[in-house]
Amino acid sequence: MATQQAPHTKRSTIIAVAVLALAATPFAFKMLSSAKAASGPAGPTIVPASTTRVAQEDVPILLNGTGAAQALATVTVRTRVDGQLDHINYTEGQDVKAGQLLAQIDARPFQAQLAQAVAQKARDEAQLENAKLDLKRDTQLIKDDATTQQALDTQHALVNQLAAAVETDKAQISYAQVQLDYTTIKAPLAGRVGAKLVDPGNIVHAADTNGLVVINQVDPISVVFTLPESAFQDINSAMHADAKLAVMAYSRETDPLGNSDKMLAKGSLILLNNQIDTTSGTVQLKANFANPNHVLWPGQYLNVGLQLGVRHNALTVPSAVIQRSQTGTYVFVVNPDDTVEIRQVTVLQTQDGKAVIGKGLAAGDRVVLDGQYKLKPGIHIAEKTVASAQPAAQPASQPATQTTTQPGVQPAAAGAAGSAK
Repeated sequence: MATQQAPHTKRSTIIAVAVLALAATPFAFKMLSSAKAASGPAGPTIVPASTTRVAQEDVPILLNGTGAAQALATVTVRTRVDGQLDHINYTEGQDVKAGQLLAQIDARPFQAQLAQAVAQKARDEAQLENAKLDLKRDTQLIKDDATTQQALDTQHALVNQLAAAVETDKAQISYAQVQLDYTTIKAPLAGRVGAKLVDPGNIVHAADTNGLVVINQVDPISVVFTLPESAFQDINSAMHADAKLAVMAYSRETDPLGNSDKMLAKGSLILLNNQIDTTSGTVQLKANFANPNHVLWPGQYLNVGLQLGVRHNALTVPSAVIQRSQTGTYVFVVNPDDTVEIRQVTVLQTQDGKAVIGKGLAAGDRVVLDGQYKLKPGIHIAEKTVASAQPAAQPASQPATQTTTQPGVQPAAAGAAGSAK
């Protein structure tokens, strides 16, 4: 009998649960509606960002390339006579002046050669004086028919021969003196000496290929750099308009955007090479720089800017404003209602932390400088401000509360919070 009543009891239980659920539905709907009304409508997403205005100013027209510094002049100091190197009079890496003593070769053999040439000259001069006296006597004797014309002519030829010998001796003395002077080796130009290539005590020869030391002239100094061949006409025209074009040498250290803004030196263009390198499609140029503090050094790689003129009333923004994508360069422009939009721009050049805009912006436009990674078109922004050091004190009657918000989402208004409570 109990077994037959079980299905009826189960159906009754299900019906009772359904009735209770239907009865509770209006109450639950009312509670959800009240909570939604208390929270209020969702406000727009606001992202903090830093902005700036598009400026209008005169900026130089620059062509950027890469190059390397090289010594204005390089000399390998060699000996011009064979002998033993006695001593050197410089320190490796020292700056030397033109004419400064660098090294000394054993001069004794050359001093002996000079003394020998001087003695030979003295002997020939004595013989010449004697021959002149004999010629004078023969000239007198010919008048008295005491000698022959042949004897007179022979004596005259002897005098000329000895006179020539004296001239030869003078040349030998000059040569010996030059050889002796070559034992004193002096700097042919001012510059920086490198490492010594020969130590004192070695026998050196004029035919040695390595030399004694290398001197590089580093003040002034040259920088050789290349630019694309497409820039040749612009450079050529600028050189005809201004014979002295300015060239700036920059450090190879770059910022995250790839810009180098540390100018090391400013010089002038002295060479536009007389042909274009067809293998690389570039043209070679050279500039000279004053280098008193040795900020440029031979072999140093550099970024180089060649100024062709001035672009007047150009539109500029900080380099950090420019963003890059697969479609090109763009910026975030702030509308009057503080919403942002993406605008494609053309960048003519980037130099010294500034980007010159060709098109896409107008003077005075407000653009985002920092915080772009959180932005999307249509999002509202708020200008970043420096937060206060201490929050305002709360009344003692109210406990302190801590609110956690998502980035870019404002906390609910106080009135709404009260309603929710």
